[in-house]
Amino acid sequence: MPRSTEAPARKKRKKKLFREAKGYFGGRKNLYRTAKDAVEKGWEHAYRDRKKNKRNFRRLWITRINAASREHGLSYSRFMDGLRRSEVELDRKALAHLAVHEPQAFEALVEEAKGALDEGN
Repeated sequence: MPRSTEAPARKKRKKKLFREAKGYFGGRKNLYRTAKDAVEKGWEHAYRDRKKNKRNFRRLWITRINAASREHGLSYSRFMDGLRRSEVELDRKALAHLAVHEPQAFEALVEEAKGALDEGN
C-alpha cells in the first residue's frame, strides 16, 4: 500500500488561505502564519462591521428624517409619535427616502402626523 502524507491537504489549506490574503502588504500576503493572523483578523472586522453598518444606516435615516421634519416645524420624536398615532406604518428607511427624494409626499406625512397630535391633545 502506498505511503500516505498530509501534504496534499496542507497545500490545499495554505492555497486557500493565501487566496484570502491576496492584496495584503508585505509578509501578510506570503508568510503562512502572518497571513493566517491577518486573514482571521480581517474576518473579525468584517463580522463586527456588518453589524455596525446596520446601526450606521439607522442613524443616517433618523438624521435625515429629523432634518426634514424640523423644516416643517416638528421634531423627530413628535413626528414619529404623530405617525404612530395616525397608524402610518412606514419604516425609517422609507421615511428617509421620502424626505430626501419626494418632499411633497413627506410633507403630506408631516401634516398627517400634526393632525394626529392635535387630536390626541
